[in-house]
Amino acid sequence: MKWCRSIRWINSLMLGSALLSTALVGCRAPREVFYLGEADLQHYKDKSLAVEYPNVDQPTPQEVVYSLKPRTIRDRNKDEVWNLTLTEAIQTAVTNNKLIRTRNAPQLNSNSPSIYDPALRETGFLFGNRGVEAALADFDATFSSSLGFGHNAQHANNKLMRDFVNSSDTSNFTSQVGKQFANGGSFAVNHNWNYLDTNSPIALFPNSYSGGIQAQYVQPLWAGAGVEYTRIAGPARPGLGSIVGVSQGVSIARINTDISVADFEASVIVMLRDVEDLYWDLYLAYRQYDADLANRDSVLRTWREVKARMEAGATGGSAGNEAQARENYFETRARVETALASVYVIENQLRRMLGLPVNDSRIIRPADDPIEVEFIVNWESSLLEALTRRVELRRQKWQIKSLELQRIAAENVTNPRLDLVSSYQVNGFGRSLASQQEADGVTAAGYNSAYSTLTRGDLTGWNLGLQFSMPIGFRQARAQLHNTELQLVKARALLSAQELDISHELAEAIQRIDAAYITAQTQLDRKIASARRVQTTQAEYEAGVKDATLDLVLRAQASNAFAEIAYFNALITYNKAITEYHLRRGTLLEHDGIQLAEGEWTEAAQEEALRRAWARSFAAPGRASERLTTEPAEFSSPVPYPKLDLYPGLPQGAEIHSITPGSELLGVPAAEPYEGPVPNEVQP
Repeated sequence: MKWCRSIRWINSLMLGSALLSTALVGCRAPREVFYLGEADLQHYKDKSLAVEYPNVDQPTPQEVVYSLKPRTIRDRNKDEVWNLTLTEAIQTAVTNNKLIRTRNAPQLNSNSPSIYDPALRETGFLFGNRGVEAALADFDATFSSSLGFGHNAQHANNKLMRDFVNSSDTSNFTSQVGKQFANGGSFAVNHNWNYLDTNSPIALFPNSYSGGIQAQYVQPLWAGAGVEYTRIAGPARPGLGSIVGVSQGVSIARINTDISVADFEASVIVMLRDVEDLYWDLYLAYRQYDADLANRDSVLRTWREVKARMEAGATGGSAGNEAQARENYFETRARVETALASVYVIENQLRRMLGLPVNDSRIIRPADDPIEVEFIVNWESSLLEALTRRVELRRQKWQIKSLELQRIAAENVTNPRLDLVSSYQVNGFGRSLASQQEADGVTAAGYNSAYSTLTRGDLTGWNLGLQFSMPIGFRQARAQLHNTELQLVKARALLSAQELDISHELAEAIQRIDAAYITAQTQLDRKIASARRVQTTQAEYEAGVKDATLDLVLRAQASNAFAEIAYFNALITYNKAITEYHLRRGTLLEHDGIQLAEGEWTEAAQEEALRRAWARSFAAPGRASERLTTEPAEFSSPVPYPKLDLYPGLPQGAEIHSITPGSELLGVPAAEPYEGPVPNEVQP
């Protein structure tokens, strides 16, 4: 009980000293400090609340440095006209834009799609976002080494040696090379030496080296075993019971790269659609400007004629007519100014999409004319190609393939962990680490050199056995499996919904083409009729016909301008509908002559592919099939997977022709009004 009272006294003394020190420090008043002058803290307040900017020095793009001031309707310069074709516009946009611009999101940010995205995904290294290189790093050989020194002195606690203190100096050296294999097994070779310098009287050698070379091999036999699992989930780590995910393998990393390529392709397609739309919008803006300009000139001539008649006192030259003609002139001039401003705005928007400066002393003018012939579409082949080529479907199918592989790996880890563990070692021992003389003067075998003992190989050892572990119930592993299966079901449902939506989108695009073509024909007939109206009304007014008034002439001129604008508007809508059709069909890149391709493989990858190709060429075909097979099975194809379940009613051998505007395309009539068929009765 004495030691209990001693502890209580010690605690009381420590608590009292702590309270005393606290009281002394806490009760002491702070030292008063005096300063010269008055304190002004505004400088520090301004510094703490001021907005700071990063110190980043990057050269300004040349397109910004040498850009001229923007064009305005009051500051018109005689710039060089750049007759830009649609092909040149698309090529310029693809060449200049490293970050993909779209019309709906022109402001770029760090999340904007770019040409760097597939490479960024390929080189990902974080868990859950690893690229192929990071996934392949699991199979890289690793080297580790350590060197340490130590000293220890301890009383022997021995009656025979009452004052003896056991003293020892130690050092150890270890190096290891390990390699992970694709079948899940791991192999390691380690080499180690331990040095001991002791004053123990029972030691045969006061100074000695012990160690050796050991080879270890561990092979999973149940959970985490096999090439298929390793390619999907990565090598099985120790403690597989705590699931860390089954999406860290090379196959999933490769699929994620393909998904990023699909995302990049989708963004490029949207950019091309926007470039084409802006190109035709600029064409329409020029046409509207031309029509408003022609209408203004016509109204100006009419105003001058009416004013001349008024000054001469001729018929039709009243002051009211002159005022009406003057008002109409200023109205048409305002339309011309608005149309010119629209040309400048759309031209600047197109320049932005093409990655061009604001003004380079050239003004863009579309050189291509819109399509006027009828674009004939085949529904069956269009739907077939849309369901085969749409990038959204390809991306979703990659998601499904990834989840299918993850389900295989998740099912694998619902089994117990059973590993084959084996090792073989050659031991060495000696008074010195390395020496040419083996005799030690003490033993008959001779342990003077540790390396000599190691090379003799007479001190060996081996281990062989099995390790088994399993969580009771596999609750976490089964939850992962069920979650992966639910994700797969949802992904398949999403694919079906996307295919349905794509069929409706394609149908709507075809309907727009047909409606736009018919509307363009009607607007052409209106344009022709309006031109005849202007000629007739102008002739009757100049001839002094009783009912021919100036108001009718001005109305006819305005109607002619509106009719011409409406025709070109319908024509541009028709061409935009064709672009939309190629977009919904999934052939916009091919239509614009653009092909996306991945970069070349590294030299090591090409050599490995060639070696495997030679191995397959000499392989024997399987019994069940004459074709060579791969293990695990391939999960990708160089061509789109065919849709064989469409149109089951077609006879065998029937062809679905592709959709191309043939030579028999019908042109828009140039003179005669278009009259469509009139149904006999209205169908409900």
